Amino acid sequence: MTKVFIQAALASLLIPLCASVNAEQTVQQIISLNDAISLAQQNDPWLHSSRLKQSAVEHKSVAALTLADPKVSIGMMNLPTDGWDLAQEGMTQFKVGVSQMFPRGDSLAIKSDQLKTSATQFPLQREDRHAKLTRLISQLWLDAYLAQRTIALINQDRALFEQMAQIAKANYASAIGKTRQQDVIRAQLEIIQLEDRLTVEQQKRDTALERLNEWLQLFSIDSLDTLQNLKAATAPIVLPNELPKIALAHAQHLKPSAYQRSDAVTLLLNHPALRAIDIKHQVSKKAIELSEQQYQPQWGVNASYGYRDDMPSGSSRADLFSVGVSFDLPLFTEHKQDKQVAAAVAESEAIKTDKYVMLKQMLSELEKELAQLQRLSERQALYKQQLIEQTHHQAEAALTAYTNDDGDFSDVVRARITELNANIAALKIDVDALKSVAKINYLLTQSNHSITEPTKQLGEQ
Repeated sequence: MTKVFIQAALASLLIPLCASVNAEQTVQQIISLNDAISLAQQNDPWLHSSRLKQSAVEHKSVAALTLADPKVSIGMMNLPTDGWDLAQEGMTQFKVGVSQMFPRGDSLAIKSDQLKTSATQFPLQREDRHAKLTRLISQLWLDAYLAQRTIALINQDRALFEQMAQIAKANYASAIGKTRQQDVIRAQLEIIQLEDRLTVEQQKRDTALERLNEWLQLFSIDSLDTLQNLKAATAPIVLPNELPKIALAHAQHLKPSAYQRSDAVTLLLNHPALRAIDIKHQVSKKAIELSEQQYQPQWGVNASYGYRDDMPSGSSRADLFSVGVSFDLPLFTEHKQDKQVAAAVAESEAIKTDKYVMLKQMLSELEKELAQLQRLSERQALYKQQLIEQTHHQAEAALTAYTNDDGDFSDVVRARITELNANIAALKIDVDALKSVAKINYLLTQSNHSITEPTKQLGEQ
C-alpha cells in the first residue's frame, strides 16, 4: 500500500514538473547542436579578419613587382663665391638629374611569388577554423546538455525522496512498521545532498551555456566601430532533451579490425592545418631563393642635364648632359650573404620539423581517442544491457521489501541513490562518446581547398 502511495505521489509531482519545463522551453530559445555549430561558423569575426589579411597579402604581392621609385636631384653647381654671377665661370650650371635603381637578380618576381604563395594559407586556415569551431561548439554544447539532463534526473529523484521523507516521517510519528528516527534524518540528509548536487550541476550548466553563448552572438561588419552587437542582450537558450547523433568520419578505416596506421597518416596529411604548414614550407623555399639573389649585384642608372648661362661677352655656352651606371660588388659574402642563405635554409628545415611534430601529435591524439571510444562503447553496452536494469530492479526490490516490513529504509535510500548514479554515469558515457567522435572528426578533417583558389568576397564563408 505504501509503495502504491509513493508511486502515485511521484507521478503527481512529475506531471506538473514536465509541464513547467515544456512551457519554459517554449519561451526560451531551443538550440540544437547543428544550429549552434552553424551560428558559430556564420558569426565568427576571425573568419572576416582572415579574409582581410589574405586580401592584404595579395595586394602586397602585386606591389612587390614594382620597381623602386626613381630619384630626382636639382641643384646649382660650382657657383663662384666672389660675385655669385652665374655667367662668370664656365663650370657654373643648373643641374637636373634622375636615377633609377634595379633589384638584384629576380628578387622582385621571387618576392611576389612568395607573397602569392603565402596568401594561399588563409583558405586552409579558415577550413581548419571551421573544423575547430565544430569541435569546440560540440564540446560546449555536450557539456551543457550533460548538466541539463543530470539536473532533470536529480529533480526526478528529489521529488521521490521528498515523498519518501514525508512517508517516513508519517510512519515514524504513527509508529507504523520499522521506521526509525534515523530513517527520517537519513531521508532529509539525502534531500540536502541532492540539493547540493543540483546546485553543482546548475553551475556547470550555466557556465557551459555562457561559454556557448560567446560563439552564438551575431556578428556584423557594420557594427565593428560601434560594437552594437556586443552591447545587445543575449536571449537565454535551452537545449533539446534528445541527445544528438554525430556520425564518425571515415568509420570504415577506424574499425579495430581494419585500422592501419598508414591509412590514418594519409588522412591526417590532408588536414588543413598540416597543408597550411606545407604552404609555409613553400614560402620558406622562396625565402631561400630570395636570399640567394643577394649574391647578384644591384644595378642603377643615372642621367643629368646641366644648363649653363651665356658668357659675359654674350657668346653661348653648351649645356652638359651626363649618363652613367652604378652597381655594387658583393665581394665579402662569407659573413653576410652566406649566413643569410644558411639562415633561410635552417628556417625551412625547421618548418619541416614542425610538420612532423604536429603530425605525430595528431596521430597520437587520434589513436588515444579511438581507444577511448572503444572502451566507452564497451561501457555503453554494459550499462544498457545490465547495470541500468539491475540497479532499477534492486531499487524496486528494496522498496517492495520495505513496504512489506521486510527491509530497512536505508536500503531503499541506497538503492535509489545507486540507480540515480547509474543513470547519470550512463548519460555521461554517452556524452563522452560523442565528444570523442567530435575530436576524431576534427583530426580527420579533409581539406577541399585548391591552391589556385582566388580570394573570396568578404561576405562569403
